[in-house]
Amino acid sequence: MQIKKIILDVLLKDSLTYKKPDNLFYFIASTYNLDVNSVKAEFKKLEKSGDIFEEKKGYFIAVPSQNYVKGTFRGNAKGFGFCEIDNSESEDIFIPANSQNGAIDGDKVIVKIISTSEEGSDGQVVKIVKAVEKLAGVIEKKGSNFFVEPDNNHIPYKIRLTKGGLRARENDRVVIRLVRHNGTFSGVADEVLGKSDDVKACELAIIRDYGLYETFPQDVLDEVKKLPMQVLPSQKQGRLDLTDKVTFTIDGLDAKDLDDAVSIEKTLDGYILGVHIADVGEYVKYNTLVDNEAFNRGTSVYFPTSVLPMLPKELSNGICSLNEGVERLTLSCIMTLDKNANVVSHKICESVIKSRARLNYTDVYKVLCGQKADDKTESVKEELLMMLEVSKKLQEKKEKAGSLDFEVPEVQFVFDENGMAVDFERRERNDAHRLIEDFMVLANQTVAKEYCDNDIPFVYRVHESPRKEKVEAVLEYLKGIGVKAPSIPQDITPEYYQELIKLCSNQPYTETVNKVILRSMQKARYTNQCLGHFGLALKYYCHFTSPIRRYPDLTIHRIIKENIHKGIKGERIAELEDFTFESGEQSSLTEKNADKCERDVDDLWKAYLVRDRIGEEFEGVVSSVTNFGVFVELPNTIEGMIKVEDLPDSGFLLFEKQLKLKGQKMSIGVGDKVIVKLLASNIYTRKIDFGFVRFV
Repeated sequence: MQIKKIILDVLLKDSLTYKKPDNLFYFIASTYNLDVNSVKAEFKKLEKSGDIFEEKKGYFIAVPSQNYVKGTFRGNAKGFGFCEIDNSESEDIFIPANSQNGAIDGDKVIVKIISTSEEGSDGQVVKIVKAVEKLAGVIEKKGSNFFVEPDNNHIPYKIRLTKGGLRARENDRVVIRLVRHNGTFSGVADEVLGKSDDVKACELAIIRDYGLYETFPQDVLDEVKKLPMQVLPSQKQGRLDLTDKVTFTIDGLDAKDLDDAVSIEKTLDGYILGVHIADVGEYVKYNTLVDNEAFNRGTSVYFPTSVLPMLPKELSNGICSLNEGVERLTLSCIMTLDKNANVVSHKICESVIKSRARLNYTDVYKVLCGQKADDKTESVKEELLMMLEVSKKLQEKKEKAGSLDFEVPEVQFVFDENGMAVDFERRERNDAHRLIEDFMVLANQTVAKEYCDNDIPFVYRVHESPRKEKVEAVLEYLKGIGVKAPSIPQDITPEYYQELIKLCSNQPYTETVNKVILRSMQKARYTNQCLGHFGLALKYYCHFTSPIRRYPDLTIHRIIKENIHKGIKGERIAELEDFTFESGEQSSLTEKNADKCERDVDDLWKAYLVRDRIGEEFEGVVSSVTNFGVFVELPNTIEGMIKVEDLPDSGFLLFEKQLKLKGQKMSIGVGDKVIVKLLASNIYTRKIDFGFVRFV
C-alpha cells in the first residue's frame, strides 16, 4: 500500500489530533513500518493539493469528509459565487459574498458546508488550494493609472496594472500575472495578445483564461530531442511484425496526429479485425518531463484554427503518428469475429506496422456509396467494403443492446487560404465516420474486459445511469409536447432511454428531444473502477485508442506493456491502483476544462462570423428556456437569445419542468420553431441576440 493511501485512510478513519504534526508523522511511520521523512513529504504534498486540511491547529482531516469538500470556485458578477465539487454530479454549493475568503473565479478551494436544505447547500471558502495566477483582459486608462478589465465577467472588478511587466498600451488585450494582497489584487503585464478588437487576440485570451498554452517548456523539448525519430531495429525485437499486412488510417482531411490504423481479413467463419494504436508508451516513459507535462495537460484541445497538443509535435505529428509508408510501433488489438461480428477470441500485443494509405472520410464515403474515389482509396476498396459489412453488423448489435446514438449537431468551420475562418456549417457524420467509431468502441470494450476480468488496475471510461429526478423531468417535458411515455422502471436502463428516443424519432421535434434526453444524463468520466458505460450499453469500456491526445489512453498503454513484459503483481498492484485513480481524476478535470474552452472559442468564432448579418431573418428552434428569455438554435448550430422584453407579450412565468415560458397571451418552449431576426453579435461577450418575428 502506498504512503499516500495509508495517510488518507488513517485520517478518514480517525481524523487524528496532534499538538505537533511531527508526532503524527512518527505515529504513521512506526505503525506501518515506513520512513518518517517519506511520510512527512507525502503528507505535505497532500496538504498542498487540498486532500488534507488542518481544520484547527493540530487537527487534520481528509477532504472530502466531515462537511468539507474540494472544488472550483465560480464567481458571479453580483458578488456571490458557487463551488463546483471536483468530479462530482452533486449540486454546486452556494457561497455568499462575505464567505469567499478572497477567492475569485477559477480558484481551486476547500469549502466548509455550513447548512443544507431542500434548496441546496451553503458554504464558505476556508482555503484557496491553487489560486488563479494569470488572467486576460483589456487595458483601460483612468487618470495616470492603468487598469485591466478582465475578459472573465465572473470577476466583477478591474485590476490595477503595476510596473515591472511588458510594455502595453490602452486598448491592448493582455495577460496579466495576478498579485494578491490581503483580498485585493494588482497585476503585471505578462503577455500582449493584440488589440482589443482583434478576433485572434480574443481567441488567445480565452485560451489563456483556461490556463492553456500552445508552447512547451524548453526542458520538455530538450528531452524529446533525445528520443529516436525513426523506428530502430532494437525496438522491433519481440514485436508482432504486421508490416506486410494491409493497414491504413482514416481521418479528417486536416488531421496530423494519426493514432489509429485498421486492418481486416475474411475468414471461413467471419473476419479478423485489427485495430492498431500508436505505441506512445514506448516513447513517453512514466515520470519523465514529457510525461509530467502530458499528465498536467491531460488532453489535446481542438480549436477552429489550431490545436493545443498534449504532446510536442515531434511526437504527436512525427514518430508517434501512423504516417503513410513508414514503420511505426503500435499496440494492436486483433479480434477474431464470427459472421455476426461477435468477438470469439482476441490478442493484445506490441506490434510494428507500415500504413499502406492515409485515407480521409470524404473519399472513403465515396467508395462506401459505390462512387469513384482517388486511386489510393480505390486500392483498398475490397477491405473498405468488408469493413462496412462488419460495421453494419456491429450497429445492429449495439441497437439491440440499447446503445444510445444521439444525432446532435456539431459545428465545422470553413477556412480561407490564409487559415482564417470564413464560414461554418454542421459537421457531417456518415458511414465512414461510424465505421471507425464502431471499430474503436469494439477495441476499447475488448481491452477493458480483459483487464477487468484479470483484476489488473486500469483506467476505465465510465458513464453511470441517470438519476431518477432527471428522468422524471424528461417525462414531464414529453408530456408537455403530447408524447405518452412509459413509466420509469425500477432500474433505469439504456433500453428504456432508447425507447424514449424511438417514441420521438422522425418528428419535427426529434433533435430537440434528443438534446433534452442528453442533458438528463450524467457526464462520462475516468476512474479506476469498471462501472460500465450507460450510453453505449456496455459493461466494460475504456479509452485505448488515442494515446497521442488523451492521457488515460497513455496510462493504460503503459500498464498493458508492463503486463505483457513482466506481469503485474504484489506491491505493484497497490501502486497502480493509486496511480490509475489519480490519472482518472486528473484526466476528468482536464477534459472538462478543455471542453469548456473549446465551446467558448467556437462561440467566439460564431459571433465573429455573423457580425455582418445584423437585421437578417432566420428559421430556428427553441433550444432552452430561462426566466429571462429563450435560446434559439439555427440549423448551422448558431445559438442566440431572445430576451423576455423582446417577446411580443408580458407577464411571463417559467414552467421549468415543461421547459416553457408562458405569458398572458402566448407561450414559447423548447422545440418550438420560430423565425428570428439577428439583432446583435458581440465577440467580446460571445453573445448573440435575436428578436422574435413569428412562429413557423
